[in-house]
Amino acid sequence: MILGALLDAGLALDTLNAELKKLNVSGFEIVAQKVERQGIAAVHVEVKTEETHAHRHLHHIVAILDQSSLDQKIKEKSKAIFTRLAEAEAAVHNTTVERIHFHEVGALDAIVDIVGAVAGLHALGVEKIYVSPFSFGTGFTVCAHGKIPVPVPATVALLKGKPVRYTDIEAELVTPTGAAILSTLGDHFGQPPAMQFDMIGYGAGTRELPIPNVLRLQLGELAAETLYDTDTITIIEANIDDMNPQFYEYVFDQLYAAGSLEVYTTPVIMKKSRPGNVLTVLASIDLRQKIIDVILKETTTIGVRWQEVQRAKAQREIQTVNTAFGQVRVKISRLGTEIINITPEYDDCKQAAREHPGVPLKYIYQAALEQGQREIK
Repeated sequence: MILGALLDAGLALDTLNAELKKLNVSGFEIVAQKVERQGIAAVHVEVKTEETHAHRHLHHIVAILDQSSLDQKIKEKSKAIFTRLAEAEAAVHNTTVERIHFHEVGALDAIVDIVGAVAGLHALGVEKIYVSPFSFGTGFTVCAHGKIPVPVPATVALLKGKPVRYTDIEAELVTPTGAAILSTLGDHFGQPPAMQFDMIGYGAGTRELPIPNVLRLQLGELAAETLYDTDTITIIEANIDDMNPQFYEYVFDQLYAAGSLEVYTTPVIMKKSRPGNVLTVLASIDLRQKIIDVILKETTTIGVRWQEVQRAKAQREIQTVNTAFGQVRVKISRLGTEIINITPEYDDCKQAAREHPGVPLKYIYQAALEQGQREIK
């Protein structure tokens, strides 16, 4: 479906074939045709191959990619997708990546699907990919391992931490190949930012479903007024009123070690008028379960709650400035090309103060700030 959407959005079939020819493998043909799915015109792509029942290991596929004449970026992204697939399969089957042999996704048509998707996005000049929540079907499907539930275990493993929604459609709506491509190449998951589209493509699935069995690809630019980055994060909270307050330092350390973006407490009055705290943690969606484990193990709470929220972030970068007290890193925040904030790194200023006894920390901080304002444009 991804190949179909790319072709429908403007990727030339000749360009796609020319890229895939660089794989230096033969025995496949891409057949693309315009179809309708529930009244929506889309492009259906079938990769016809002469190969039957090919079971490749990850190193076989990596060798094909390494020996190809594809652009290095295409090689690396393709290898990253297959590596994620191998890691998901290894987790599902309780084995190692090295021992995993791909069934359906190791076949030549799947290799063409994955490399074609990466090469097509590269050819269209796509810089960032925003992925809406994945829709899961229900029921069962048949694969090399027999009859398994939908969504299949590998798909669930690949999309751990990504926003999904369940439907009552009895069909496999997200395949492991599609999940691997989008979860690896996607930059943001959830609600997309404001954009201006100039190309739209629909890729058709093979089956006729009660809903349009299509994947929509929208290509364009971020809206002019979008001068900041956006993403989706999770907020995890717990109410605590019976924990030794000395423990909070250790809990904070453990939460930050687990990858939390921010940790803080808010004083509240709880039931029976007991003073307590709301422990709040901001983290990426894929770390939610890890953060919950820390909270339940290290605090006295017996329950947590969470929600996914959108976040706007000024564009940020770190530069180093030279001061009379040594080098200090400063954080620069921008909205578009406008600098809105320059902040010296506290730890660097503290270290410089220790190395210059008698010089107040605030003087060093101010010196770094003024130097940053002079140097950074």
